Amino acid sequence: MKRIRPALRTFGAFLRTPTLSRSIIALLALAILLLLAVNAATFVMIRRTSAYNDTVDHSQQVRLAAKDVLTLLADAETGQRGFMLTARPEYLAVHDRAIAALPAVFTRLDSLIGTDDELTPRLARVRSLYQERLNLLESTIEMTRTGRIGEAVSVIRSGQGKTLMDQMRIELTAIDAVEARRLADRTRQSERASAVTVSVNALAAVLILILAGISTWLVRRYVEEIEDAHLELDRVNAGLENQVRDRTAELTRANEEIQRFAYIVSHDLRAPLVNVMGYTSELEQVGKIFDHQLTTLAQTHPDAIEPEAIRAVREDVPEAVGFIRASTAKMDRLINAILKLSRDGRRRLVPETLDMTAVVQSIADSVHHQAIETGGEIVVRALPVLESDRLSIEQIFGNLLDNAVKYQQPGRPIRIVVEGEADDDGRVHYRIVDNGRGVSDRDHERIFELFRRAGKQDLPGEGLGLAFVRNSVRRLGGTITLESELGQGSTFHLKFPTRLIVPGDAGDRL
Repeated sequence: MKRIRPALRTFGAFLRTPTLSRSIIALLALAILLLLAVNAATFVMIRRTSAYNDTVDHSQQVRLAAKDVLTLLADAETGQRGFMLTARPEYLAVHDRAIAALPAVFTRLDSLIGTDDELTPRLARVRSLYQERLNLLESTIEMTRTGRIGEAVSVIRSGQGKTLMDQMRIELTAIDAVEARRLADRTRQSERASAVTVSVNALAAVLILILAGISTWLVRRYVEEIEDAHLELDRVNAGLENQVRDRTAELTRANEEIQRFAYIVSHDLRAPLVNVMGYTSELEQVGKIFDHQLTTLAQTHPDAIEPEAIRAVREDVPEAVGFIRASTAKMDRLINAILKLSRDGRRRLVPETLDMTAVVQSIADSVHHQAIETGGEIVVRALPVLESDRLSIEQIFGNLLDNAVKYQQPGRPIRIVVEGEADDDGRVHYRIVDNGRGVSDRDHERIFELFRRAGKQDLPGEGLGLAFVRNSVRRLGGTITLESELGQGSTFHLKFPTRLIVPGDAGDRL
């Protein structure tokens, strides 16, 4: 019931909404009803025609049986008279054959008439007269056989036999007339039914043609509306495409400005940084000079130098210089990373067909020695072919494989598996699966951020590798996601379009 009620509400809303589909469905339903009416009328007409044919056959059988009775009685009478006149047996044979055939004819007539209230009494009367006539025939034949011809002739001249024949003829004629009347009535009924059926079919045909014309007009109007809507949609799409193209160009220019700004800022930061690093080296040399002078002075005049001065020159100054040098070195690495991201963002992508199995295997071979040092392995399975930028792909897989080797779980040999397949949506899906340290759930997105790291910080790094990987993946039109459990390992999912589309390429790449 819970599923039926929403369906009923939807159907009710459909019926209440004046739409073209509802109009066409209504017209089709009406046409179907008309066809059903025509079929029903035709079926009734066929039944009536079949009944009429049965009635015609029945009436004809009754009429033929009645005529057969009269014919056989006439034959019997003819044979009787011939025998009386000639006393020849062949005439008696004619009489005997007719008398022998009459019971079968009467039986057929009985079965045809059955319990017909109008014909049954007449048939009974015919049977009674027939029996009297049969007795009269037999008596005259017997008289002839015994030589009493005069008596037999007297019986014939009395007219009793003719009277019986006339009465039977009247009854059989009446039966024939009843069947003829019934046949005429049923013929008129059949003709009227045929006329009604033809009228219904003609009317239904006219109505169906009208409905077809209305449906054609509605469909034509609907098609015209759809064509107008398509034209309007094409105009709107053209406008949207122009807007998208303009916005894309604006975003591209803005991105180029941002990358140019990052490059300029990073480049300008390097100048004072180089100065700081240079002056740090000079301070380090000055400290060494002071330390040498203090050592010489302490040997000739040990009481002339304060211990604090010696500690400042030998401990505090080198420590401060060391902090400055470490900070400048870190800043130099950060600036180099920003410059690398900026240069990579401005580099033109060059699509080519890549045998990914060979490309990734080459990268795996370059770091394989690090894996086998702890008894690990890197397995590269058959990978689907990809059309993309070779350098970006090599950098992406190189960073991910290098990270997998670097962040292996202590005490467990690293195992890395690279696999992939082509998806049904026109993209290729690669997976890099390792059994390393893993990443906690809260850090799955954080590790892709610039200068952000997760987990135990016991290895050198600035948090740039995965940020660079995600930026490169996005430039290639792909996506990168992580599945990982702390202490169990990680799986990086990479999805790329089968064919790289570079903005500004020729039309054959669009």
